[in-house]
Amino acid sequence: MRPVRDIAVVAFGQTGHRRTSDEFSEVEMLMPVLHDVLDRTGMKTSDIGFTCSGSSDYLAGRAFSFTMALDGVGAWPPISESHVEMDGAWALYEAWTKLLTGDADTALVYAYGKSSPGSVRDVLTRQLDPYYVAPLWPDSVALAALQAQALIDAGEADEPALAGVASRSRTAASSNSRAQLRGSVPQGDYVVRPLRTGDCPPIGDGAAAVILAAGERARDLCERPAWIRGLDHRIEAHGLGVRDLTDSPSTRLAAEKAGAFERPVDTAELHAPFTSQEVVLRKALRLGDDVDVNPSGGALAANPVMAAGLIRIGEAAARIHRGQSDRALAHATSGPCLQQNLVAVLEGDAR
Repeated sequence: MRPVRDIAVVAFGQTGHRRTSDEFSEVEMLMPVLHDVLDRTGMKTSDIGFTCSGSSDYLAGRAFSFTMALDGVGAWPPISESHVEMDGAWALYEAWTKLLTGDADTALVYAYGKSSPGSVRDVLTRQLDPYYVAPLWPDSVALAALQAQALIDAGEADEPALAGVASRSRTAASSNSRAQLRGSVPQGDYVVRPLRTGDCPPIGDGAAAVILAAGERARDLCERPAWIRGLDHRIEAHGLGVRDLTDSPSTRLAAEKAGAFERPVDTAELHAPFTSQEVVLRKALRLGDDVDVNPSGGALAANPVMAAGLIRIGEAAARIHRGQSDRALAHATSGPCLQQNLVAVLEGDAR
């Protein structure tokens, strides 16, 4: 979709991502982040026109778990609120469309996930086709390994190249105080060949939030807003056997519809939990070596499930806020082997 109203990300905040946060509930983990983004804009909860969240009941292990998180937002007096059972990037998409209609001028979007209490590899099998694939219990790493092996067989990558992706990402994360893994991390042993420990994302807990604002309201709240120039999401076929795992047509189409190919971008925050997925995304998004890819470290440095995609948008927006980027691309994914993909194009005002 192309915007018919100027809407921008005006604030972004996130937790410090940790391997485990047993001492905190989801609400306790989320509240400091919500206070942070509100403080950055000088707003109060009552100033927010619409609130939307992203999380997973499967990850939390209980139905309607998102209602508990509303305690951190404050649902009284009554608020206009919605929720998506998806990564928070899709909650941002809903909030963006809400602001496009003119029903609200500001929106709070947040997402959170605690992967530490159980086996996230097993939990994510619930996304699979329930008749033909899920009963086989292939976990998320095994499916990513199929994709990595397909790339190697096609001559588009090899194990040293994948190790290079991991090294670059985690070295970039050295300057990201919120990242879970920073600096040089050994590739380690094979988890599922050809993927080693270093090719896989860390398991951890975390939360993130952004504030959106429309028109002049955005300029009132932020010195250099990150304007959303385009936003689109697409999905691949559910059946893995009918897909070419070395390519991502849905990412390419989403990028085209969002206007990513109209002018070059200088920064790309890609939601690539596995090193092999960055190879696929770079090709689909036509990113050259002149683009700064995942300067935050990306999902290889911190991958809080259900928040990592929203963080990619937030990190891209934050670089525009700081004047480190003028035109950035942000990508989010969900499902096995890059099944669902969202692309946002963000721009700052001319300097």
